[in-house]
Amino acid sequence: MPQAKIYGIRENLIPNRQAISDAVNEAISVAFKFPPERRLQRFFPMDRADFIYPPHERSERFTIVEIETFEGRSVETLKEVVQQIVQRIHESTGIERRDIDVIITQQPRHAWGLMGEAGDEINLSYSVKV
Repeated sequence: MPQAKIYGIRENLIPNRQAISDAVNEAISVAFKFPPERRLQRFFPMDRADFIYPPHERSERFTIVEIETFEGRSVETLKEVVQQIVQRIHESTGIERRDIDVIITQQPRHAWGLMGEAGDEINLSYSVKV
């Protein structure tokens, strides 16, 4: 069950929150063949002083998208979701590609607890092997 955490400077993240949310959800739905209605996202608007990055490499629109998911998806699928997230965020917000980082962390299903059950015991309505 992919979950997204999105970080950015408050003044830039909040006005783009819905567009970024839609872009990330659409990319995950397409690349992972994941039901779009199962959107799981958390936004972390940060004060400028708390978001440290090299200003010569990134602008104040720098945005980090972290995706946590079950292991089992192919390298090609993971690369596709990264490309789709970057493309969709850029198209919907104008944030430059160089200002978008996507980090995917995969974990074994047994390391998750979902709706009161162990992730490797729950009956999923979608396939992880894509």
